Amino acid sequence: MEMNEQLEFVVRAAAIGTGATAVMDLWGLFLKRTLAIPPLDYAWVGRWIGHFPRGRFAHANIAQAPRIRGETPVGWVAHYAIGIVFAALLMAVWGLDWARDPTLLPALVVGMSTVVAPFFIMQPAFGAGIAASKTPNPSTARLRGLITHLSFGVGLYAAALLSAHLFPI
Repeated sequence: MEMNEQLEFVVRAAAIGTGATAVMDLWGLFLKRTLAIPPLDYAWVGRWIGHFPRGRFAHANIAQAPRIRGETPVGWVAHYAIGIVFAALLMAVWGLDWARDPTLLPALVVGMSTVVAPFFIMQPAFGAGIAASKTPNPSTARLRGLITHLSFGVGLYAAALLSAHLFPI
């Protein structure tokens, strides 16, 4: 990959990942406003990350873990950075040509695949068990997670379409 393509890859990954994450957040806001379903508190993500330097990677209950200074902005920055990484992964697998002329299926495949991170990393580390197994209603939590990550996949596609339209090559 030549330098111009490397720069294009980084810029498109940032744009697509940011856009897809924003779509996912808008979906969460919609659920909160229409069905009173609260989204994940990204301060918990920041709290989790903030405990890493102390050697603490898992908690019995992240909500009861000691607060970390700046946990909310750290959590939100991490949330969007992770979205960018997943967009870059999509482009690494399907190529820069996908971002120039996006199709829905790869975006949905990656979007749905990203649910692995909360099910097998974050939820266990937050004290909720693998795939929310320790929550009061694991099936509901899993379904919400799948639908949320489907919205991320839709966002990957929509953001890629917008990016391709605004910056055609």
